[in-house]
Parts: sequence; C-alpha cells; structure tokens
Amino acid sequence: MRTQKQIFPILIVAFELLLLPSLLIAQQSGRVYEFLGLPFSARITALGGYAVPTGDADLETALVFPSLLRPEVSNMLSLNFADYFSDINFGTLAYARSFERLGTFSASMHFIDYGTFTETDEVGQIFGNFTASEYSMMIGWGRPLSEYISIGSNIKLIYSQLFEYYSAGVAVDVSLTYYNPNTRFAAGLVARNAGRQLIHFRENNREALPFDLVLGISQRLARAPLRFSVVAHNLHNFGLNYDAPGETNNQNILAAPSELTPGQRVSEFADKVLRHIVIGAEFLPSPNFSLHFGYNYRRRQELQVESRISTVGFSWGFGVRISRFRFSYGRATYHLAGAPNHITISTRMDELFGTRSPATRNLRHDEN
Repeated sequence: MRTQKQIFPILIVAFELLLLPSLLIAQQSGRVYEFLGLPFSARITALGGYAVPTGDADLETALVFPSLLRPEVSNMLSLNFADYFSDINFGTLAYARSFERLGTFSASMHFIDYGTFTETDEVGQIFGNFTASEYSMMIGWGRPLSEYISIGSNIKLIYSQLFEYYSAGVAVDVSLTYYNPNTRFAAGLVARNAGRQLIHFRENNREALPFDLVLGISQRLARAPLRFSVVAHNLHNFGLNYDAPGETNNQNILAAPSELTPGQRVSEFADKVLRHIVIGAEFLPSPNFSLHFGYNYRRRQELQVESRISTVGFSWGFGVRISRFRFSYGRATYHLAGAPNHITISTRMDELFGTRSPATRNLRHDEN
C-alpha cells in the first residue's frame, strides 16, 4: 500500500497532466517565446541542441528533464552565456537544493537579449534606438518514484518586451526518466512548454507557445569511456518540413504522393523521420575531462548551402574540471555566416565554501 509520502508527488504530476490539454489549446496565429527552446548549457549545445538524460549529476540537463533533479545536484550553481548571432546573446542562471522529505528543487532564470535596434519610419527617418529582450523564471521539482524511475516538473513565468509591445505567459514541463546504474542506460520523456499567453502582444490575438514532446535515450559503454545518445523531438508533429512559397519541384518535393515513385516515397518518409532525430557521442576518459559531439539533421537540411561543403548541423564541445569549478564549451554550426559560442561555469556551493549538507554528503559530481 502506498504511503502519503509516495502518493503526494504522483498527485502533483497527475494534476499537471490534466492541465496540459487546456494549456495547449490556443489560436494558431503564430508562435511566441521561441527562446524557451534554446540550450541551457554548453554541453547541450555540443550535443546538437537537445538535452540527453544520463546518470551524471548535471544541473543544466535537469532543467530540461526535471525528473533528473535529485540529491546529486543539490547546492549546484550554474552560469551559462552564449554569444549568438550579431549582437544577440542569451544565458541561464540556475541553482538547485534538495530536501529530504520533499525532493529536489531548482530555481533558474533564462534570458535572451536581442540587442539595440534603430527606430525609423517607412521612409527611413530615424527617431532613436530601442531594445528587445525576453525572460523566463522557472521553478523545478523532481524526486524518485522507485529505484530506477523518477518524475519531475517545471513551472515557468515568461515575459517578453519587443519595442513598445510586451507579453506575458505561463508554461509547464512534465518529465519522466528511467536510469539503471548497473547497465548505465538512461531514457527520458518530457513534455516541454505546455502553456499559454496571459497578456497578448496584440489584444485578442493569442499565439501558441513552442510546445515540444521529447524522448531521449543514452547508453554508456561498460568497457570504454564512451556514451552514445539519441533524441527524438517534436514527436507530436510528424511533418516538420517547410516548403517555401514558389519553390520549384525539381526534386519532386511538391509532387503529389501519387506522382512519386516508391523510392521517392521511402526517401521522403525517411527525411521526415530524420528531421526529428539528433544524435550525440561523448568521450569520457575521466571525471575531469570530456569531449562532446552532436549532429542535428533538421538543422543541416534547413540551413545548409548546397553549393558549398560545410559543417552545418554538426556541433562539438568539451568540459574540464579545475579545482572546484567545471568549465564547458560548446560550438554549433548553424550557417556559413557563423557558429555561436556557448560557455558554462558550474560549481557546488558546499564544496566552494568547504561545507557539505546531509543530502549531498558522499555524492560525486558525476558518474565518470
């Protein structure tokens, strides 16, 4: 028979699951708050832009999969900054704390700064400058249900200021993960950014949030310092292809299904499936050093320039631990125009100040 302590977290997640349908109902006149899908850390950037559930004590991954919030990440502080394109930059500040009877909680702030713009009228007359930025304040919670299975959720308050227009919204994430330390296999499912606008940019014009249903798996090899991962995103929407207006059909892209040959149908189906897939690999020779690599098929198909060979869609990075700090760097190629740089610095506050809480005593920073 389940105790009250076991039933309480199940009721919390069940309540959020009941809210998901109402939060997802919106007038599809566009999407807002796309910055919510940006990677929380350099490691995530290096793995192709999508977090992967693992057995590591990784606070940044736990921001995406809140079911990974557990005592191992207690007292962790993480600072992230990414130099995006032009003068756009984004970052995250996060902290986690574990409580013996309640579970592990996280508090984080995610922002994107679009830089400074020149305000003009339709004939080019300059009136001055303005800025644009967006913010998300997030509270996360996670705890184990059993030896291998854990649950978690996030709630986000979102604010967006674009010139003289502003908007506010609310969103939730619900996550379930499985991790077996004996086989080093991990799997996680998360419904991200289910929510709605509370204040619209334009009156009576409600726009959809960037909802994403993500499944991730990872396997670390028993006899080699390697881990491989696969992430499937946007599982709720099979067709991610975009056909630009006026695009020619030299490759039969716009051909009706009846006009395609069997081989073309197979190729088209495979392309649609692969646009959901991001693969990654990590080289983990020691707890103090790691290398990360990723490949995002959809990013490559949408942003590559066919006339030139490039590394669009590929990403890489590394992590190094120096004393009480862990530094990570990630670089992802989006286009020939450039590749953003992402930097993460994390530490455990109790190690930094020479104290250990009961929840984190005898716990290691990661499983490497």
